[in-house]
Amino acid sequence: MKSKNCKLTHKVWLYLILFSVAILTFLWLFQVLLLNTYYEHVKINDIHKIASLIEKNYLSENFQELIDNITFDKGVCIEMIQNGNPFYSTNSYSRGCLESDTSIITYPYKKEFINSGAENKSYKIVNQKFHNKTLVHALKLDKETFVFINVSLEPLGWATNILASQLVYVTILVFILSFLISYFISRKISKPIVHLTNSAQELANGNFKVKFDTQTDIQELNQLADTLNHAEEELGITEELRRDLLANVSHDLKTPLTMIRAYAEMIRDLSYKNEKKRNNHLNTIIEETDRLNVLVNDILELSKMQAGVEALQVELFDLHQLIESILKKFSYLKEKKQIYFSYDNQKTQMVKADQKRIERVLYNLISNAITYVGTDQQVLIHIEEKETTILIEIIDHGKGITSQNLPFIWDRYYKIDKNHRREESSTGIGLSIVKSIMEQHHMPYGVRSEKGKGTTFYVELEKA
Repeated sequence: MKSKNCKLTHKVWLYLILFSVAILTFLWLFQVLLLNTYYEHVKINDIHKIASLIEKNYLSENFQELIDNITFDKGVCIEMIQNGNPFYSTNSYSRGCLESDTSIITYPYKKEFINSGAENKSYKIVNQKFHNKTLVHALKLDKETFVFINVSLEPLGWATNILASQLVYVTILVFILSFLISYFISRKISKPIVHLTNSAQELANGNFKVKFDTQTDIQELNQLADTLNHAEEELGITEELRRDLLANVSHDLKTPLTMIRAYAEMIRDLSYKNEKKRNNHLNTIIEETDRLNVLVNDILELSKMQAGVEALQVELFDLHQLIESILKKFSYLKEKKQIYFSYDNQKTQMVKADQKRIERVLYNLISNAITYVGTDQQVLIHIEEKETTILIEIIDHGKGITSQNLPFIWDRYYKIDKNHRREESSTGIGLSIVKSIMEQHHMPYGVRSEKGKGTTFYVELEKA
């Protein structure tokens, strides 16, 4: 069962209204329904503090003045009895004060306390005149002197009525303000999000030129816009690479297939009787088939490495010996294209890695340097021993790579020069294979280049 979707504006509005309702509910609960309970709690605390103050200042010179101030400031009634007779009373006929002249008859708690011998005691009684609950705190100052402090435990009725009436208006006002504020807040939050959503929809439809701009001061939304702008740039680059990938793959597949078809037709129509020409044409078909085979194998190998299907076969081997064997494979270039290799390391360098895959790394880097060799026709291989690793640098003095292109050279089929025709032996994914193998080994790799001065590719291997 699908859940119903609500607009963000409605959600924000609803939550703010519910929040306002909750606040008002608590306000009514505590200010009206629980007012008497809270009032009683406050008055009990006050009367105990007053009793402590009276006991502390008894017999002081300004004791009478203190009692008067307390009754005026705190709104309590105080009666003092000495030798069985009242000698001081602040009782008035206001609500909450007990009558002093008949209090011993009407309220026998006084006699009970005087005869009990207790130091202090509290009584909750009902005022016979006003029928309200009253708290009396009795205190013994000395053998003949007793103090009775009483205060109403119920707030005045008119105060409660005024408060309840006021809350009605407050409730109406809060509801109106909640509606208005929640509307504007929801609009302020949802409008930039709706704008981002519409822009994201354009991006999903293939518009990689769309820009995400919230025009808001909300930090999280601005961060989201920046992230989406970055994603848009990356997707634009990926889309361009995808088009280049399709163009290059189709070109690399189409060229040998066209050659195979053309030479097969030539054999069928022209050279099938001429053994020499037929063999040349068949050799061309075989070479183009091998080229297709290398391309497919490279793509499969890269896919397997990136998927992590095959685990590394780590072993100890001599790096110097490996480089020497790779350079022998390129020795024919000295006579064919007058390309020379400079490698002056002659000592054993034991490393720990997957020898087969490291051989592929070095082969691809040297092959890449040959493709972009400079006018000096030299490729340099430099070895440097570090504390825990061995650095291998493959250097050419070709045209170099701009800083804008450097981050993308490890991508499949990325070409620095869009008009550059790839060498016949190149599949266009050599550097991608290097990247995957080095990341499998968790070892550093990279490139340094300067336009017009050449390029240096480097990898590091763990010392044995």
